[in-house]
Amino acid sequence: MKKKKIGVLFGGISTEHDVSVVSGTSVIKHMDKTKYEVFPIYLSKQGEWYEYQKEISKVEILPIGDTVEPIQKIENPIAYLQELDAVFPVLHGKGGEDGTIQGILEWIGVPYVGCGVLSSSLGMDKAYTKMVIERAQIQQAKYLYFQKRKNGFAQIHPNFEETIHNLEEICGKVEENLGYPVFVKPSNSGSSIGITKAANNEELQEAIKNACQYDTKLVIEENIDGLEVECAVLGNKEVKASSVGKILPAEEFYTFDAKYKNAQSKLEIPATLPQGIEEQIRKMAIRAFRAVDGKGLARVDFFVRKSDSQIILNEINTMPGFTSISMYPKLWEQMGLSYPELIDTLLLLSLEEKEGERCN
Repeated sequence: MKKKKIGVLFGGISTEHDVSVVSGTSVIKHMDKTKYEVFPIYLSKQGEWYEYQKEISKVEILPIGDTVEPIQKIENPIAYLQELDAVFPVLHGKGGEDGTIQGILEWIGVPYVGCGVLSSSLGMDKAYTKMVIERAQIQQAKYLYFQKRKNGFAQIHPNFEETIHNLEEICGKVEENLGYPVFVKPSNSGSSIGITKAANNEELQEAIKNACQYDTKLVIEENIDGLEVECAVLGNKEVKASSVGKILPAEEFYTFDAKYKNAQSKLEIPATLPQGIEEQIRKMAIRAFRAVDGKGLARVDFFVRKSDSQIILNEINTMPGFTSISMYPKLWEQMGLSYPELIDTLLLLSLEEKEGERCN
């Protein structure tokens, strides 16, 4: 049987470039070479497209921060993509996980792994994810939504009316509505980049300034004292949920360094949870995935509040970390689906979409 030509996109222009390199090279290394002819495509931080020319059988997982080489410039990326049977866009963050690449692939008619344009853009934008999740009546942390403007900050109210505030007034709104501590998050960012926990007015001001380096849209959330748990979902119309995993961060919360640089951070799979909680999380993960019109895959993150075991949705990640030790593949491995089999399943789902299901 003729091998399918599969492009694997990794790198990209976002702050999660280095994480994507780890995920992408991991997918390349573990893809079944007897079934697929693999075309590794590296996107630089400047948005340039390159062939990653290392011999496929010798590709190893590159650690955080390593240089991708040897590479050769792709002069016509669209024509290059059109020669492929499908693409696995292992891209995290802006320009890759936000519907941008998905839109290009839709436009040129090339099947791809993962969520479509709508669900990708929704999942990337924390503020708009919250609005959809609220409509789905899934409990989440209390939050305030602001946009940085030339004359200060616009608070975006639930009815989309705006009021302009200076930095000190924002802090007053947060103190009045959420109390301390709070988490300040860029609306469009992943891997916990730009996220800061603030316990007082001074820390809050610094956290807001920090988040504004990554996005002009900010979400400020109440602190949830609870267990951090994650659930993987897989499928198009028929969606399955994995077991639930628990994060045991080495730091106060799951920062970028705690995720990727601190070996003391641990995953517990399956998570030890109160009776009945795991099944509730699995059902809620599928519901949230459907609410954003998800396709293919996502990792849905929750808190289980310590005081009352209430399940609170945190985020939806439409292209989660994809190394062989990342939570998403590890959850499916615990369910009996190996890492190479998971890649194969996702590619089959992408080709299934090509046959008529994709409608975003």
